[in-house]
Amino acid sequence: MKYDLCIIGGAGHVGLPLGVAFANKHVKTVLFDINEEWLKKIQSGKFPFKEKNGDRELKRALKSGCLYVSRGDPKDISQSQFVLLVIGTPVDEYLNPDFSGLMKTIESYYSYFKNGQILILRSTVYPGTSERIQQYFKEKGKNVSIAFCPERIIEGKALEELKNFPQIISAINKKTINQVGKLFKKLTNKEVFLAKPIEAELAKLFCNAWRYIQFATANQFFMITEDQNLDYHKIYRAMTKDYPRMKHLPAPGFAAGPCLLKDTMQLSAFHSNRFFLGHSAMLINEGLPNYVINRLKQIILEKIISSGIPRNQAHGHLKNRTVGILGMAFKADSDDHRYSLSYKLKKIAQAEFKRVICHDVYIKDPTFYSLNRFLEEADIIILATPHKAYKKIKPTRYKNKIFIDVWDFWGE
Repeated sequence: MKYDLCIIGGAGHVGLPLGVAFANKHVKTVLFDINEEWLKKIQSGKFPFKEKNGDRELKRALKSGCLYVSRGDPKDISQSQFVLLVIGTPVDEYLNPDFSGLMKTIESYYSYFKNGQILILRSTVYPGTSERIQQYFKEKGKNVSIAFCPERIIEGKALEELKNFPQIISAINKKTINQVGKLFKKLTNKEVFLAKPIEAELAKLFCNAWRYIQFATANQFFMITEDQNLDYHKIYRAMTKDYPRMKHLPAPGFAAGPCLLKDTMQLSAFHSNRFFLGHSAMLINEGLPNYVINRLKQIILEKIISSGIPRNQAHGHLKNRTVGILGMAFKADSDDHRYSLSYKLKKIAQAEFKRVICHDVYIKDPTFYSLNRFLEEADIIILATPHKAYKKIKPTRYKNKIFIDVWDFWGE
């Protein structure tokens, strides 16, 4: 075999850091992708997205001669001992798992798989998917073994976490699990857990659903105290400071991104839509943008009425405002806007106010305002994504503006 490992989707947020990490452990790795723009950047030694120490480690991997770039040539699949697929299972508009993308990819490259190869699924899948794909190859008469080894990293810190976190390895048979286990042991300083495929599939879904529920708990607490006109962040500090039993309670804020919601809904579908905690978490987290806008309207109306304008005229003054949304990425210090609740917040605000303007430190969008113009023109500023760069903004300097900070970013 020409390569030890071929990563399908190798230019993306999961595949690229993994490929770089393997290459720097002397695993001959080819990044298979059709994103020409990102592949060009990778070949030049630059990550196409934010990743801590990404450029440095990528250049090291390219220099080592163990990292290769494939512009969608499927022959590279045939020339690899292991093939790792970074395409997961999204949910459709009805919040049900959608297998079509995963199976379509496998079917389109089926002829390039060879007997004796191992196909590793890396992205989150619906429970039972590994066995389903193993059965697919068996029925087609091809001896390809299936493994599921879920990714466990946070975007932007993948290279750091790959070596410092344990890996979960699962496969249909003992021989495959041993081979894949040896491969992944090259990555991490920690333990490698061996499991059945469905155990690994559920472990991944449980982890993401748990995080999603934790965020929902924080957001529900925030809403309860806001409705009582109390300062939740003061209560939060009283609960958590130097008190170990509450150290895992996150601060409130927009919980979004490519994984948490969809994985929680996959788990619900697997449990016949009886995962009530998951559904409640979805309603709370997805409802936070609407809650913020409604609270904002209440605050502004109170100010308008207190200034002497009659209540029946106050709504007209409310509409004549410019709302600024600060941060459009799905999480702080990321350049990834996929499934960001900032865009949901924007749509709701557009229905309620005269104008909505946006800014982000990392996302390039010609419609976004420069920070200076943004701060000048926005009457109301909602901090949607707490990028560290926004710390330099001092709300107290803008006496005539309303700042909404769910995160307590400008607090203590």
